[in-house]
Amino acid sequence: MTVEPMFIEGKPFTAVTVKLPKTTLLVISNDVGYIMCGALDVDLLNEKLADRNIISGRAVGVKTIQQLLDAPLEKVTNASIAYGWRAGLIGKEALMLIS
Repeated sequence: MTVEPMFIEGKPFTAVTVKLPKTTLLVISNDVGYIMCGALDVDLLNEKLADRNIISGRAVGVKTIQQLLDAPLEKVTNASIAYGWRAGLIGKEALMLIS
């Protein structure tokens, strides 16, 4: 597992990579929200944890932190819509909206 600070256009974030059997878990976060690889269950966050207003989005088919930054979000939580997030928004662009 690696946890590394990263800066996107001068704004601080944390990149987490967890190597698991047959897959890698990827997350980029700050104090407001996060983007994640396809392992993120957006429906669970929207339905079971809706009261938490979690700002999050999922990109699928990514294997590195750089790919996560460059990929379009496939699905976002309902709470993230207030920040301008939507399906198709590039990961880096979504993060800049919460920085």
